[in-house]
Amino acid sequence: MLHRLTSSLLIIIAFIGCSQNPITGRKQLKLVSEQELQQMAVQEYQSFLSQNRPVSPSADRDAEMVRRIGNRIASAVTQYYKAQGQANALAGYKWEFNLVNNKEANAWAMPGGKVVVYSGLLGITKNEAALANVMGHEISHAIFQHGNERMSQGLAQQLGGTALSVAVANRPAETQNLFMQAYGIGSQVGVLLPFSRNQESEADRYGMRWAAMAGYNPREAVALWQRMAAASNGQRPPEILSTHPAEERRIADLQKHLPEALKYYKPAGK
Repeated sequence: MLHRLTSSLLIIIAFIGCSQNPITGRKQLKLVSEQELQQMAVQEYQSFLSQNRPVSPSADRDAEMVRRIGNRIASAVTQYYKAQGQANALAGYKWEFNLVNNKEANAWAMPGGKVVVYSGLLGITKNEAALANVMGHEISHAIFQHGNERMSQGLAQQLGGTALSVAVANRPAETQNLFMQAYGIGSQVGVLLPFSRNQESEADRYGMRWAAMAGYNPREAVALWQRMAAASNGQRPPEILSTHPAEERRIADLQKHLPEALKYYKPAGK
């Protein structure tokens, strides 16, 4: 009986909290306001940087590169949203881009444009254009509110559908952990709240577009995943057991969307 009540509650919550993304057209479960998440992101971002000192872009070429790429992509995203009549969707965004010294090959973006790249990722991306495609991917997760979807899932499943403000007040540690997992931060990345295949595919497709609009070759997204597939030596689980697309499918999807991204591509300085 309890299981049935819980299932019914989740169905009701999903129905009430479902909305359509104006850019992708996909319906999303969003139980939390973007404003609330942006406020939480500012706090968590500063907390992360206080424990992981960012590399100064004035003294380090890689940090300067991260900031340069980020600013170009942010400009491209802002222009695109304005052209689509969706400028309000980026309300409250105050972009920040930081490189931190960490051997993990990771990057993430929070609501409001708070972005971090780990130095360990640079050994895989190899060049600026490939890194731009990765950062475009992570920024897509943020602007499409994929983290909101995951946070909403967690609030519904783990905290009984309670409002974020109530969860923060009554169960602060669990809510903070939920937020960190929702945005891929920390050592337990993706354990409880991995990005769905739809979210990953959206981030890949539009990440290439933002990179292209910013003057970076979207072909590097395909080359990057080909390198990653070769480096993995087939150690990924079968696709049906993973919420992330298998390398082969991901590469095929990127190649499918490449002609679309190339329409937006104009090399920087030309």
